[in-house]
Amino acid sequence: MKNLILKAILLVSAAIISGNYKAQSDHFKIKNPYYSHTAVNPLKVSNSEWKKILKPELYQVAREGATETAFTGKYDEFDERGTYYCAVCGNALFLSTSKFATTCGWPSFYQPVRKNSVQYRKDTSYNMTRTEVLCGRCGSHLGHMFDDGPKPTGKRFCMNSVCLDFIPMRKNK
Repeated sequence: MKNLILKAILLVSAAIISGNYKAQSDHFKIKNPYYSHTAVNPLKVSNSEWKKILKPELYQVAREGATETAFTGKYDEFDERGTYYCAVCGNALFLSTSKFATTCGWPSFYQPVRKNSVQYRKDTSYNMTRTEVLCGRCGSHLGHMFDDGPKPTGKRFCMNSVCLDFIPMRKNK
C-alpha cells in the first residue's frame, strides 16, 4: 500500500513539475507566493497576510474555522482519480483511492496521503468534542476526523471542499 501511495505522489508531482498541470488559482485574490505542490516545509504566515491573498469564502473556512454548508461543496459527490491538495498552500492531503461515499454532505477520506500531511487538534466548540484536522504545512482548518470510517483505518476525515484543490491522475495516451 505504501508503495502505491508513493508511486501516485511521484506521478502527480512529475506531471506538475513538467507543466502538464498548473496550480489552481481560483481561490486567490492575488498571486499566492506560498502555494506549491512540492514543498513540505511548514509555513509561518499571519492571518492578516492570508486575508490579503485568499478569497473570502476560503479565508473564512480555512483560517477562521468555519464550515461550508453540507451538500454544497464541489467534491462531495465527486468521483475522479487523482490527488487532493490544500487550497491554501498546495500541500498534498489525500489520494482519491482513500475517498469513500458517505451521506454526511462533505467529501470523506479514510487516511491522509502521508503521516505529516495533516495535524490534529482537540475541538470543543458547539458543546461537542471532536478532532479538528489542519493542514500539516500551513495550519489551515480543513474539517474534522471521526471514528466511524471504513477499514483499514476506521477513520472518517470529513473535509470542506472549499479547502481542497484536486489534480486528476494523468491518463495514458
